[in-house]
Amino acid sequence: MKKMIAGWALALLTAGILAWSQTQSHSEPSIPSAVHSKELLKDVPVPWSATKNTIRLNTSDPVSAAVMTSKTLWQSTNVHSRPQTVILVDSAHWSIAAVSVDLTQLSEGPLLFVEEGGIPKETLEELRRLKPRGAEHNKGIEIITVGPISDQVMKELNGLEYKADHIPAGEAAEAAAAIDAYASRVNGSVPTSVIVGSMERPDYTLPAVSWIAHMPETMLYVSEKDVPEETAQALRQRNGKANIYVIGPEKVVSQAVEDELRQYGKVTRISGDDPYENAIHFAQYHDPGTGFGWGVQSPGYSFSFSRPDSPALSIAAAPLSHMGKHAPLLFTERDGVPRSIMKYVDSIKQQSDASKAETPYNHAWIIGDEQTLTTKLQSEIDEILDTPAGHD
Repeated sequence: MKKMIAGWALALLTAGILAWSQTQSHSEPSIPSAVHSKELLKDVPVPWSATKNTIRLNTSDPVSAAVMTSKTLWQSTNVHSRPQTVILVDSAHWSIAAVSVDLTQLSEGPLLFVEEGGIPKETLEELRRLKPRGAEHNKGIEIITVGPISDQVMKELNGLEYKADHIPAGEAAEAAAAIDAYASRVNGSVPTSVIVGSMERPDYTLPAVSWIAHMPETMLYVSEKDVPEETAQALRQRNGKANIYVIGPEKVVSQAVEDELRQYGKVTRISGDDPYENAIHFAQYHDPGTGFGWGVQSPGYSFSFSRPDSPALSIAAAPLSHMGKHAPLLFTERDGVPRSIMKYVDSIKQQSDASKAETPYNHAWIIGDEQTLTTKLQSEIDEILDTPAGHD
C-alpha cells in the first residue's frame, strides 16, 4: 500500500511540474540546440521537490505558493478537474485571508492572492488556466473577492467578465462574521460548531485554517480581552446552542473572553503553551459528540509544515488540507524539528500494529523554499515520518 501511495505522490508531482511547464512555455525564447541541458536548468527554480515522505512547495512568495497549491489540486484538464469558484483576497491582510479559506471548501476552488496594485501576473495566468466553471449551488458564481480590494483589482476583474461576488469588510471580525453569514446562506443552514480565534496572534490561530478548509465550520475572531460585536451577532444566530472551540491559551484569548462566550453555548478551549504545542493539540483534538476535529493520534495521516511567522504561506497552502491528503497544519522551526513535534509523531508511530507489508503511509507538505525551511529540516521531517516504531 505504501508503494502504491508513494507512486501516486510521484505521479502527482510529475503532473504538477508538467502543468507548470506548460503555463510557462508561451513566454520562453527559442533555445539553441547546442546549449547543454545543465546550463538550461541551473537557474530555473523547481516548483516542487520531493523526498520519499514529503513534497515541498518550493517558494516563499505567498502569491506563488497559492498558485502552486492551485496547480497541485486542480489540473483543469477537463470540466471535472476545474474548480467551481476561485477566492481572491489581498495577501496583506492575513486575518481576512485566513477566514476566507472557509470559502474554498464551500466553492471547491482555490484561494489566490491579489495586491493593492492589481492582480499579480501569476494569479492572472492561473485564473485563465483554471477557467472556473461557476458554482451551481451559488448562482453560478465564478469569483468571490473578500475584504479590502483595490479599485485597480476590481477594474481588472471587470475586464475579465467573470460572474463575481464581493464580500465587503474592512476589519478582521467584520470579515469573519460576513463569511459566516455568506456560507450559511449558500449552505441553507448555520453550522452549530464554530472556531473562535485571536485576530492578533496568527501563530496561535492559523492551525484552525486547515480545518475550515476541510469542513463547513467557520471561524470567528476575538481579541485577547474583548468579543467584538460582529462576533457576538454571529454567535447569536446559533440561539444559545453553539459549540464554540476556542483555539489558543489564555495569554492569547483570556479567561474573561472565554467566560463571555459561554452565553452563546458550550465552550471548549484547545490550546498549547507555545505555537508548536498549540498546533499539535489542535491536530490531536476530536469531539466525538459533534465530529469536530482531526483526532490525529495514529499513523496514516498527512501534515502540512510551515513556520509560525509565515502566516500568508500557511494560508496559501490551506486547501491541501481538504483535497487529496487531509493534512492538519503543524509549525516547525527553520532548521530543525521542534522536540514537541518529534514526541507527537513518535507517539503516533507507536500506535501502529500493522505488519511491515501493511505499514501506514505518512506524508508531509513542506511549505516554503530553502530560505524559509531548510533541506536539513525537510530531511528530518522525512525521517520522523518514516516506518513506524518496531518495523525498521
